[in-house]
Amino acid sequence: MPATTPTRRSLPTHLARSLVDNLVSLAALLPVILLAALVAAFFSIGRAQAQEIACNGVNLLESWEETDPGSVKSVEAEAALVVNGTGKFWKIEKPGIPASYLLGTMHVTDPRVLAMPEGAPEAFAGAATVIVESDEVLDEKKAQIALFSDPSLTMFTDGSTIESYLDADQKAILTEGLKARGLPLPAVARMKPWMIASFVSLPPCELSRKAGGALFLDQKLARDAVSQGKTLKGLETIVEQIRALDDLPIAFHISSLVDMLKLGTAVEDAMETTTDLYLEGRIATIMPMLKAASHIIGGGDMEQQSVAFEQRIVTDRNHVMATRARPSLDAGNVFMAVGALHLPGPEGVVELLRKDGFTLTVMP
Repeated sequence: MPATTPTRRSLPTHLARSLVDNLVSLAALLPVILLAALVAAFFSIGRAQAQEIACNGVNLLESWEETDPGSVKSVEAEAALVVNGTGKFWKIEKPGIPASYLLGTMHVTDPRVLAMPEGAPEAFAGAATVIVESDEVLDEKKAQIALFSDPSLTMFTDGSTIESYLDADQKAILTEGLKARGLPLPAVARMKPWMIASFVSLPPCELSRKAGGALFLDQKLARDAVSQGKTLKGLETIVEQIRALDDLPIAFHISSLVDMLKLGTAVEDAMETTTDLYLEGRIATIMPMLKAASHIIGGGDMEQQSVAFEQRIVTDRNHVMATRARPSLDAGNVFMAVGALHLPGPEGVVELLRKDGFTLTVMP
């Protein structure tokens, strides 16, 4: 088992105050961690109660090197098979037009993530157009109205509750897991599982930074683009992103939420490991690592779940992003920023743009 970590603070007892302080998180980003972070990115905690909380996560892969080297080798072997699996900053070229750039992001406020890789600040400064996943992050009220225009996306509207879908073991895990985070199950029982997950998915240190008003990278890029007079374009609407979640079977959402709660404080370790891999540009290693964490720590088997998740939340959206970005990229001089998990693979954004006639080169 991985080394234990210091006791962490419980999440705040109050619910998030406003939507869209973030984009879809770890977007892309992951059946147990990233699925919830995908939604959690839309929420912020009340800034009046913001307080600095230290991050305590440890790198799981480094721990497993000592305790379970076989799992490390398996994770690395799976990642090695993924095309375009390394690198988070890419140059996009096509004859006759100015070069553009593609940055894979993590939708978190970690200062290490906010410090873009070498060459990216200059590419951003020189771009005429900036593309992000959703430009609705700049208008919270509009985003709230859009999201809640269809109550069925966020709540059970047929008279059922989440308890209607739980077996006895799942109910016990959910009840205790939420109680430990200051959320009694009856208070959130009408919410869709992904809504509940959004309140408990991120480490306390990340939540405290959000509470203090810290921006995540995509959000900062969007605001800087507008303030500098650049053209800002979004590839998806928030409702489209949430519908992608809602399209997944309820059993998947329940299982993902329960597995995440079973991870307990190891969620912080998974986030730290994800961040380390991102900073190293080892993007294709993130998903295999999270699957291994679910199995080793939580005792779950994410294989079937991850296939459905990757198809609907990652692959399907890759095609939407590449298609909608193409007209701007054909004009050139674009800085495009999307969740890093959208870049690798045979149907990742990098490969899809290559099929459209662009030359993509990873930047050192």
